[in-house]
Amino acid sequence: MTSHPYARYVAVGDSRTEGLGDGDEHRGYRGWADRLAEILAVGHPDFSYANLAVRGRVTEQVRDDQLPSALALKPDLATVVAGVDDLVGPGYDAARTARAMEEMFAELTGAGACVATVTIPDIGRIAPLARRAQPRVMDLNARIRAAADRHGVVVLDLFPMRITADPRLWSRDRMHASPLGHALIAEGVADALGVPGYAHWARPLPPLAPVSALGGAAQEVRWLAGAAGPWVRRRARRWRVPRNDGHTAKRPGLDVVTLTERA
Repeated sequence: MTSHPYARYVAVGDSRTEGLGDGDEHRGYRGWADRLAEILAVGHPDFSYANLAVRGRVTEQVRDDQLPSALALKPDLATVVAGVDDLVGPGYDAARTARAMEEMFAELTGAGACVATVTIPDIGRIAPLARRAQPRVMDLNARIRAAADRHGVVVLDLFPMRITADPRLWSRDRMHASPLGHALIAEGVADALGVPGYAHWARPLPPLAPVSALGGAAQEVRWLAGAAGPWVRRRARRWRVPRNDGHTAKRPGLDVVTLTERA
């Protein structure tokens, strides 16, 4: 039996919490929040979970569209993870983004929920060509950590974790975690919440075969041309994704978690 006090878990956020990178449009997406719910459901047959996250949403949209529904579900555990989509927008405002995060922290903790969040990893180590965005990431992470401290929010701080530089944790676009990455983030959040058995979630993976300097440079160019560049251009053209874009929460109501054989 997994030891914890939670019975009603609600996740809000963007594509990371929806689970992109862990599944596909045909089979559906799983993601770290689903995997965390499965961890917490072990030995708790009545444990229930809702996932209100929708891809492409900036933090203020998460606050405006998802927070009221989250509060109505009366969770005793909530996760709030957003901000990546804000960072690439032409109108990015760090103070506004952090303020929207803090408002969600305040509302959910004020309603009696334990709240957890996850910082943005060090993208300079994941994708060296994206290193120019590193100051924005560091600044936003600092603002989120400060807001979390003010409201007693649990933080899984991915930025300093060396394992996040391992390419096996990331999907082809390097912006969404791979199935392995989602699994490890779920274990990291469980550990941050004090769930026993997950303290070694960030242990190093077996070493990869070395890549030559030329080969590494070629990988970076392919990534920039095939994944990062098109994604950033799409986000810049439509920074705030319209609410009628056809994407909705995959699990809008609290439902009991059914444990399966999913690896």
